[in-house]
Amino acid sequence: MFKKLITSPEAHGTELSRTYADAELICREGESSAEMFVIRRGSVRVFKASSRGELELAVLSKGDFFGEMSVLEGLPRDASAQALGEAEVLVMTAGALLVRLRRDPTFAFELLRRLSGRVRSLNARLVHAIGNGGDTSATSYTEALLYQSEGASSKAKPREGAA
Repeated sequence: MFKKLITSPEAHGTELSRTYADAELICREGESSAEMFVIRRGSVRVFKASSRGELELAVLSKGDFFGEMSVLEGLPRDASAQALGEAEVLVMTAGALLVRLRRDPTFAFELLRRLSGRVRSLNARLVHAIGNGGDTSATSYTEALLYQSEGASSKAKPREGAA
């Protein structure tokens, strides 16, 4: 795995650029770590373990992010992420995220806009599940994936800002 240190003049946090090979795990559900990831190149599959195997939550691409819940809440990972093909991600600690938010308010706004979209999508999924009598089969999830608004959106991807 290639690692290149990117430091900011503020020195309150660092950002690491990491490249993952096809099918390599980037993070695992349940592990404790406080990093989030912004995809710079390639695609990433986000999934959860379930009694029926794996439940795919999203396939994310350049400009999308994941792992923010662990950074923001300090709790173990809620899902796993795996590279689809070779993928390069920007790894941000809480300190690096704070530096980025201070330096680039548009990054903060885009982050909030996408988080809001995920809540909206999750609400739609909940309503859909309740409407199906609580049916939680894999097919009942296909119409309202948790991160669907990112991949299906024709809107511009978030700016990554100066690295």
